[in-house]
Amino acid sequence: MDVEEIDTDKSGNRNGIQVIARAAAILRTLKDAPSGMSLGQIADRAELPRSTVQRIVQALQEERLVITSGAAGGVRLGPELHSLAGAAHYNIVDQLRPPLQELMEETGETVDLSVLRGGRMIFLDQVQGTHRLRAVSSVGEVFPVTSTANGRACLALMSESEARKIAENEWERLGQPSDWPGLSKALTKARALGLAEDHDDHTEGISALGFAFVDSVGDLHAVSVPVPSPRYINQKPIVTAALLRLRSELPRLLGL
Repeated sequence: MDVEEIDTDKSGNRNGIQVIARAAAILRTLKDAPSGMSLGQIADRAELPRSTVQRIVQALQEERLVITSGAAGGVRLGPELHSLAGAAHYNIVDQLRPPLQELMEETGETVDLSVLRGGRMIFLDQVQGTHRLRAVSSVGEVFPVTSTANGRACLALMSESEARKIAENEWERLGQPSDWPGLSKALTKARALGLAEDHDDHTEGISALGFAFVDSVGDLHAVSVPVPSPRYINQKPIVTAALLRLRSELPRLLGL
């Protein structure tokens, strides 16, 4: 391969990488629009030429990663992407089970893994603690985001405007009064410490600490440790140290 051929090959690689990056930008744009978007709306949101969006969307449609729906032909995420996302979540449960087990053994407390879905926290996995009095939830159970450690941890990774929108929607849905100043203060503290806290806020007698992370497909997950409130103060330093250690190791463990 001579110099000219090498340059051509490098140029082709750059173009291929650019197409992948633009396709990813389009998919991320559609993630927040479950009812679909027009090509023009996608182009504006992703800051791409409409002609480029049209070509990439056509290619994504052939792979069933996006589909068109409705009379207006709006574009939304397709079934193949949901299938891939489901496989990724399954892998996360498998990958994190050993470190979650270690976290439980280090603290003696129950450890939960959850994912943010539709403005709610859904439990994916749990390792039960060894204490006779312990906090236990069911896999698949749904929890709010504004009053839980795992939900607040996810909100803390968002911009203020995005977090507030999700919080206000939840308060309206649950018929609860809005308390953005109080929640914003809690999120600021969570960002500074790297952990979010729930002290009897969601369930009387249960407190919790947790952190959030973004997986390889851009979804927000949280690892949290709920503790019966009578022993929370004594356990908090132990749980804090264990969670921060896992938080620092997580990128390596998940290959992020």
